[in-house]
Amino acid sequence: MSGAGDLSASLILRRGALARVSLERIALVEAVAELGSISAAAKRLDLSYKGAWDAVQALNNLFDAPLIAAGAGGRSGGGAQVTPRGHAVVRAFRDMEREVGAALARLEAGLASEVGEDLFWSLGLRTSARNALRGTVVALTPSGVTVEARLAIGGGVEITSVITRRSADELGLVVGGPVVALIKSSFVRLAVQAPTGGGGNLLMGQVLDREDGETASEVVVGLAEGKTLVATVASAVAAGLAPGVSVHAVIAPSDVILAVD
Repeated sequence: MSGAGDLSASLILRRGALARVSLERIALVEAVAELGSISAAAKRLDLSYKGAWDAVQALNNLFDAPLIAAGAGGRSGGGAQVTPRGHAVVRAFRDMEREVGAALARLEAGLASEVGEDLFWSLGLRTSARNALRGTVVALTPSGVTVEARLAIGGGVEITSVITRRSADELGLVVGGPVVALIKSSFVRLAVQAPTGGGGNLLMGQVLDREDGETASEVVVGLAEGKTLVATVASAVAAGLAPGVSVHAVIAPSDVILAVD
């Protein structure tokens, strides 16, 4: 893989309930080593002086010898130096970080070659749609200027999307290929009783959680294999949707947007 969007790893070390050693704190030690001042290092890293000083104290308390030796003077002076122990910790952390990154790259490459797709791509997906369900294209049915795409999202659950034929071509949709279904929460209708009439996606699930607002509620519905669907419904509708209640989710195929890597 290549490019600015590559998957990366960031190391965080913790033992029991002790303070953590993270990339941010190692970066603070490195900045102090370069600038010779906790206040200057805090400014470079966009930290408050107190936040930087608290981090220094936590690191010094965590190890058997101080990582940073700070002189008197507080935020306005005094200077600080990274001790030999501090330099050794930074080198060890960076070495471990490189090893973790290399191991992750090997794992990603191995899994991708095994199943023919980038399993970690979903980690980088950002969208305003509340629902992003990864699946596989199981059928493509052209009809005039549109294409009906049927997706399997796991556990026998399928979602149908209707998009233009040009969009399907631009996305490179093929049967067996990976795809992500994007659905705004306001496009999901919920009902306890099965709706009459055909057409549209009808998914069975169970209410997992509900957060009420003044006029609307956000309802989380559990589907198969740990997948969830979020719906935003009017408060009057949400009143009968307590956690544990079985529910039907209805989504128009035209409201299901598709995305690919």
